[in-house]
Amino acid sequence: MTDKQRQIERLFKQHYRAMYKLASILLHDDELSKDMVHDVFAKLLVDNHVDVQETTARTFLLSCVRNRCLNALRAHKIQEQVKKLCMLENDVEDRTAEEIEEEIMALQSGIAALVPPICREIILLHFEQGLTFREIARQMGVSETTIYKHLRSAINQLRLTLKNHER
Repeated sequence: MTDKQRQIERLFKQHYRAMYKLASILLHDDELSKDMVHDVFAKLLVDNHVDVQETTARTFLLSCVRNRCLNALRAHKIQEQVKKLCMLENDVEDRTAEEIEEEIMALQSGIAALVPPICREIILLHFEQGLTFREIARQMGVSETTIYKHLRSAINQLRLTLKNHER
């Protein structure tokens, strides 16, 4: 066994619990947490240019685990978004052009019926003109919070309109 291997074994024994605990808190998955910790040590064994100092080992190893976990979470989030997009794409493909056109018309009439009228104005400024919420707030002379509040109200009204349309 080389000196480096002995050092990594010592680091593993000293810091595994803390590293695993951090991974477990971030990932909420025991097996994946173990994999993340093991990946860090496997990388240390393979990388010859990484030299872990005893004084900074805990901080370094916890940072490595945190970064691996965040990367795994990011990758998982991207996979979920792709799945959702695929499901939406399949949903659109299963509907006829007439059904889609009817839904668009229902959405347009729902936008026209939004109350108070500021909700309609915010939806149109944001989705038709592409203005940000901050730009809309400045243009209307109100706070961004007011814009968010009215936007939430508008979206809830439109969801209800579309739900009623589906029946």
